[in-house]
Amino acid sequence: MKTLLPEWAQPWVATITLGLQVVGILVGTWVVNLLLRRLMHRVADHYHLSREILVVTRRSVGFVIYACALLLVLDRFGVSGTVLWTAFTGFAAVAAVAFFAAWSVLSNIFCTLLILTTRPFRLYDHIELLEGGDKPGLKGQVVDINLIHTTLKERLEDGSDTVLQIPNSLFFQRTVRCWRRPPAMKLRDDGDDGEY
Repeated sequence: MKTLLPEWAQPWVATITLGLQVVGILVGTWVVNLLLRRLMHRVADHYHLSREILVVTRRSVGFVIYACALLLVLDRFGVSGTVLWTAFTGFAAVAAVAFFAAWSVLSNIFCTLLILTTRPFRLYDHIELLEGGDKPGLKGQVVDINLIHTTLKERLEDGSDTVLQIPNSLFFQRTVRCWRRPPAMKLRDDGDDGEY
């Protein structure tokens, strides 16, 4: 191949080859990720899996694919796998100590997994977190469930919307009331018995 290139390109052959290898790895990663996403959508449609499980699976698979691509690119640049493994295990040990220190975060992550598997509510359900028995608590429409908290959209009496972020561990400490459709709005009793 060197004989086919012009004289000025001879010193750049190694750099061009490395660049083409990196581009090949990135394109291959993108294609694999795209194919796996389509496969996951087909499996989710066929087995009627919830949207939440599909989102978590898609994010996890994407993370693994792109992490592998990063390792391949670093390998092409000459970074040793042993060095990477040593750095990773050292980081994992520090992370384990940090997670132990942040117990509430671990609790929320575990509760997220329970929410996604037991499905006490789903995205776009309307829920209410009762304080104690019949006392009204936090309520709204579930618009997002992530690892730490669940986001509710609450409609106020004046028609404006607010967003509440509730730690996921709270759903297993309180009673949850769930509606698949929005609950009927209660009219406020102002004591005038319908008189104007």
